[in-house]
Amino acid sequence: MTVSILLFLPIVAAVITALLKNGIAKHAALFFSVAQLVIALIFLSKFVPDASTQFVIDVPWISSYGIYFSAGIDGISMVLVLLTTVLVPLIILTTYQHQYKNEGAFYGLILFMQAGMLVVFTALDGFLFYVGWEAALIPIYFICALWGGENRIRVTIKFFIYTFAGSLFMLVGIIYLYLQSPDKTFDIHNFYKMTLDVKHQSWIFWAFFLAFAIKMPLFPFHTWQPDTYTEAPSGGTMMLSGIMLKMGIYGVIRWMIPNAPLGFFHFQSLAMILGVIGVVYASIIAFKQKDGKRLIAYSSIGHVGLIAAGIFAWNIAGVQGAMIQMLNHGINVVGMFFIWDIISRRLNTREISQLGGIAKVAPKFAIGFLIILLGTVGLPLTNGFIGEFLLLKGVFDFSVQHYVNLVLAAVAGLTIIFGAVYMLRLYKNVMQGETNPLTATFTDVSGTEKFTLCLICVLVIVLGIYPQPILHISEAAVTQLVNQIGSKFTM
Repeated sequence: MTVSILLFLPIVAAVITALLKNGIAKHAALFFSVAQLVIALIFLSKFVPDASTQFVIDVPWISSYGIYFSAGIDGISMVLVLLTTVLVPLIILTTYQHQYKNEGAFYGLILFMQAGMLVVFTALDGFLFYVGWEAALIPIYFICALWGGENRIRVTIKFFIYTFAGSLFMLVGIIYLYLQSPDKTFDIHNFYKMTLDVKHQSWIFWAFFLAFAIKMPLFPFHTWQPDTYTEAPSGGTMMLSGIMLKMGIYGVIRWMIPNAPLGFFHFQSLAMILGVIGVVYASIIAFKQKDGKRLIAYSSIGHVGLIAAGIFAWNIAGVQGAMIQMLNHGINVVGMFFIWDIISRRLNTREISQLGGIAKVAPKFAIGFLIILLGTVGLPLTNGFIGEFLLLKGVFDFSVQHYVNLVLAAVAGLTIIFGAVYMLRLYKNVMQGETNPLTATFTDVSGTEKFTLCLICVLVIVLGIYPQPILHISEAAVTQLVNQIGSKFTM
């Protein structure tokens, strides 16, 4: 069994779903996404958690240019495959209360987007990686432009310019590596074996860094994100924040640092500082937000800044923390945007100042909101805790090892304090106090809303109490990669 079934099923599903009429399309999309999850779980059951790459497909594609359809799954890829296949059916469920014009196209684009992201997370060929990268971007352009808010055209154009420019830099880096390859191949393992000097690796580092920093997004390349998250339809926002931004984080781990270790080592401290600045900057901006959806968007930038800092520390604790936090952040941010989607759909507003007292009229909704919020701020025994702990340990170990002032680690830790303050204040203003004429009409969750909210809450609690299975999946692959690439820093 190869990974090909995981990559091609959502493409076939996307075509079938796009041809279906409204009312049927969403059910078909949910069916196909659950089938994809079942296949991923079958792969997981057969997966051996060592450092090897498994379920490999490697066939000639454009052989005259050394291009192969080469993909496989190791411990790092497996976590991202699980993230994608778990979140897509959840995201589809969150959209069940919406009515979309041309529903088949909407859900078909979501499934096609899933296919592109799975290609990114499993590709072992640089050309295939780039194809998956662009294939995942195209559907979200249309989702935002066709079903977004009133400012969707302006925002989508900005998003397109940012991401397309970043993609071109990455393409240049991939082509350059191909030209330097003795075998003239795009194979990732051949890229890893090359020994370019610091100057050339520095150029490669920046070519990849710009693409991945925009995608995450990392300060100061983040300016497209709040507007896009706010204007995109709810399902599109969840696909962007829950899964797509992890393409950038994964790219750093799999493609940027291993292909340009000397370039990364030269700019490592700068990259760390940018990640930490993003934590503080996004948190300060989040304090001032009056729009709840926009507040969650800035919160996501802060969390991603800490994940980036953990990766740039390039030690086992930091990268392992990034691996599990990618999964946990995806679950939590989808949950938070779903919470806000329920509020804005019922009350037709996203203004925090117009809300209050919802817990009195919707206790089930209040409990779900609180559980997801506590996971987001990293309360012990929720899923966000272990990831943030490992990330901060990674940053602290880096600071000690490189004799850097420990202020860097302390400032990175502010994400926990800041996040708790603005998230708990959000909960207080929205859920507590007295109801007003608007919030008094709020109805509690039921049906698919209640079911989806329960699933997300279960994931928050279970992964918080027992995160070891996820850490075990990636541990061997992360350890080998960190040690293998770390040994090149002093070459």
